[in-house]
This record gives sequence, structure tokens and C-alpha cells, in this order.
Amino acid sequence: MSKATRYDPSKSGKTPFKLKRGNFLYLFLAPLFLAIILALMARNIPAFILNSIAFGLFFATAKLNTIGLTKEYEYHTKTLTKAPPVPYKMITAGMLGISTLFTASVAGGESLVTGFFLGAISIAGYFLYYGFDPRVDKLENIGDISAAFVIETLAEAREKLASVEENMRLIKEPEVHGKLRVATDKAYEILNNIEADPKDLRVARKFIIVYIDGIKKVTESYTGMKEDEINTETKERFAMLLSDVEKKFDKEILRLKKNNQFDLDVHIDVLQEQIKN
Repeated sequence: MSKATRYDPSKSGKTPFKLKRGNFLYLFLAPLFLAIILALMARNIPAFILNSIAFGLFFATAKLNTIGLTKEYEYHTKTLTKAPPVPYKMITAGMLGISTLFTASVAGGESLVTGFFLGAISIAGYFLYYGFDPRVDKLENIGDISAAFVIETLAEAREKLASVEENMRLIKEPEVHGKLRVATDKAYEILNNIEADPKDLRVARKFIIVYIDGIKKVTESYTGMKEDEINTETKERFAMLLSDVEKKFDKEILRLKKNNQFDLDVHIDVLQEQIKN
């Protein structure tokens, strides 16, 4: 079974954020790569070095842009999150200006005035197309639970699940591996539900603190044993434990759905009373 997908806001009533592709900047690498090949064929070492540096600058710029766009997408697709601490898009724009200046005035032999002009144009064009980095934390009021606490709790839980997935690679037993895969998928589903409706953390806190931490510890202990120490009985006990965990997670998912249904019923009743009055 594949890993559960993260919360998708497109399934809610909100308009989903569309991720702009960062592949556009990679197009600049094609002519520079050709220039490197031609300089090498002509045995023009200075041109080869300068074009290689220009290629490296644009490649680094494109990679930074990809990271920045990914961080922005993660920001817009989460209900509660902090703004990206590193302004990748701003750094990318600066790198694009420097790369353009170097390529035009140093590698290309144009005047510095022309290089600065083209660099400024490239920076302006970047911001016009990709926009700026998110700078405002999405920490809306969710009642008596701190938004920062929800973010921290979910991040810690996902780190533990990521650790479980790392240890899963060491498990060769198909049945144990499969049950562990199912358990982690359901755990991610629960975390996604909490992320979509952070108030659910009140009823799911025990699940996060006890069960996810428990899976992590048991999996670490299992993978920490030598192969000859893991007998058939141990494998069967671990498989049975994971079956019980799966049932617990199913109950947790059902409870979260019932809680959401209860919230909806309350909102409907309140609205009906307001309409009557």
C-alpha cells in the first residue's frame, strides 16, 4: 500500500493553491552548456572556465527556485503553519540577477551597464512571474488550543512516523512489513484530519502521544535485534500487535469523523435557531 497522501485543500471548499513550475529557469542552462562544449572544442580555456561558472550560477539559481516554490506550496496547503524561515525566492531573484550580470558582462563581454540592466530586468521579471516569499504565519485562532502547539505536535508526530518508515526498510518479513505499512498509512490519515481541523487535536492527543510513539519504540527494538534473534514467535507477536494497532487507528479515524459530524450538527442547530429568531 502506498503512503497516505497529505492533506489536500482542493478537497475542501477553498480554491487550491497552484504550484508554479520552476523548470523555466533550467532553460537558461541549454545555451550555456552549448557554449561550454564549443569553447572546449575550440580549446578556448578562458571561455570554457567563464561559461562553466555561468552554468554553475544558473544551475544553483534554478535549484534554489525549486526549493523556494516547494516551501511556498507546503505553506499554502497547510491550515496552520509558520512562514518559511528562509526567503528562498528572494535569494533566487538575487542569484538570478548576479548570474545574468556575470553571464552578460564577464562571460559575454558586454559592458557593466548592460549587465546591470539585464540583471535588474531578470530580477523584476522573476518577482512578476513567481511573486514573493510568504512572510505571514498562518496561526489563526482555533479556540483553547495554541496554534503553535498544534504545529509542533504534528511536526513531532510526522518525524516519528518518518523514523518508523526508515526502520521499515530493514524489515524483510513481508507480513510484518505490510502491517507496519498499513499502520503508518492510517497514522498519516489521522494527522491529515487533524491538520484539516486542528480542533480535533483535543480528542486525538492520546493517539499522537501514546500510539505513534509506541510504534516508533517497538519498531526500533525489532530492527535493533539481530536476524538470528528474531524467531517465529517474535514475528507473530509483532504482527498481532500491529493488527491491534490498526484496529485502534480505525477507531480513531471513526471517532474523528463523528466529532466532525457533531460539529456540523451543532452549527446547523445554531443556524436554525438564528433563522427562527
